[in-house]
Amino acid sequence: MGNPLKLPGLGTLLLTTCLIGGCSDDVGKVSLGMFTTKDVVIEALQDPKLPGVTCHISRVEADLSLADPSDMSISCRQTGPIFASQVALLDKSKGGEVVFSSSLSVLFKTLKVRRIYDADSQTLLYLSYSTKETSGSHKHSLSTVPLYGTEAWQAPAKTGVKG
Repeated sequence: MGNPLKLPGLGTLLLTTCLIGGCSDDVGKVSLGMFTTKDVVIEALQDPKLPGVTCHISRVEADLSLADPSDMSISCRQTGPIFASQVALLDKSKGGEVVFSSSLSVLFKTLKVRRIYDADSQTLLYLSYSTKETSGSHKHSLSTVPLYGTEAWQAPAKTGVKG
């Protein structure tokens, strides 16, 4: 049937728009003003190993700029069931594991989200951070998802203290 819109090069135009403006699954996008090309972009990311956890990341996106600012914020919540079998498969090291990574600029800056498991409090820590130092600081943000109230939470062992 061909292209019903009869627009040659539409695929090329869409690809170019994605490369310049960035293709993503934005949940929200707020302009920072009429005289700027910067927007606050909000993305929703589901943890690939824990589909019952969703993280929302907000960051500034600078269209037509070679570098996006490094400031970001993260908020993660339980949005579905979390099972002990899923938690058992997580990286339990102090450094955790990267669950999301996205290039922020052509200058080798990357936004990463790392999941760390705090066994003592049975809490999932989600750390978002920039891999490039900006103004003497690596920008980062932290959010937590407690396992209390989920199937994965386990009651602490009794310590033998009598009351």
